Amino acid sequence: MKAKDFDKKFDENTADIIDNLDLSTIKRPNQAQKRVNVDFPIWMIDSLDKEASRLGVTRQSIIKVWLAERLEHSTF
Repeated sequence: MKAKDFDKKFDENTADIIDNLDLSTIKRPNQAQKRVNVDFPIWMIDSLDKEASRLGVTRQSIIKVWLAERLEHSTF
């Protein structure tokens, strides 16, 4: 499909364009993962586990969300 035809489908919003995309190689920018090890005191792990359980998520998920929220509100 030519870009002109694709753009027309998108602009007219008359057809689903997702079938015209190759999603097998899609990547989200700045989402590469790197493993890090962090030591936390036991009381902090217990508190994280309780809150994660209350929210129905994993400990890792809650740590990532809280760090992301903090970093979004930080000014450098």
